[in-house]
Amino acid sequence: MKRLHQMAGVLLDVDGTLVDSNDAHARAWVRAFREHGYDVPFERIRPLIGMGGDKILPIAANLEPGSIDGELVADQRRASFLRDYLPVLRPQRGARELVLLLRERGLRLAVATSAKAEEIDGLLRVARVDDLVDEVVTHSQAGASKPEPDILRLALQRIRCTPAQAFMIGDTPYDIEAAGRSGIPTIAVRCGGFSNQDLAAAFAVYDDPEALAGDLDRVLAA
Repeated sequence: MKRLHQMAGVLLDVDGTLVDSNDAHARAWVRAFREHGYDVPFERIRPLIGMGGDKILPIAANLEPGSIDGELVADQRRASFLRDYLPVLRPQRGARELVLLLRERGLRLAVATSAKAEEIDGLLRVARVDDLVDEVVTHSQAGASKPEPDILRLALQRIRCTPAQAFMIGDTPYDIEAAGRSGIPTIAVRCGGFSNQDLAAAFAVYDDPEALAGDLDRVLAA
């Protein structure tokens, strides 16, 4: 296991990690599927949140991302999320404080998210970290969404870090898998709604950003 005190950069997930948005994404998907004739329950969608839409469409409804119905559902989901859910979202506890501490420790910060480019600016404002991150890499800029490693590998390039120089902070098993496939460890937070079992492959697990911030110096010294 790499020693975190030797790290130079951090890859940050946003949905579920810094913003309490995972349920909202699931509800937007359910609504979009229903409006186009697909009965996909919340309980089916919720465990998939953290993947990009290119993964959710075929798993949840056997729809190809580039198909007519797939594009209609994805567009409706995005519009519903931006219009109905984003305006009422709240940051996770300690989100800004954690990112400030990471910057104070001299770490380069890149957001690495499966969110679309048109969503991420609003999410970063909700988290109150839009002025703190060095780079933002979205699904729109990379080849495939989590748990594929494309987004994370591009984020590493943007902050000029090798896999041996960075770690991930995320909230889903898909963050952990993508990071593992990129050769970097993940510190996970439970506030995204996933269980300890789901997050078992993480280097460490905390309740939320506030809890991680309170233990950050000890973790970085590990």
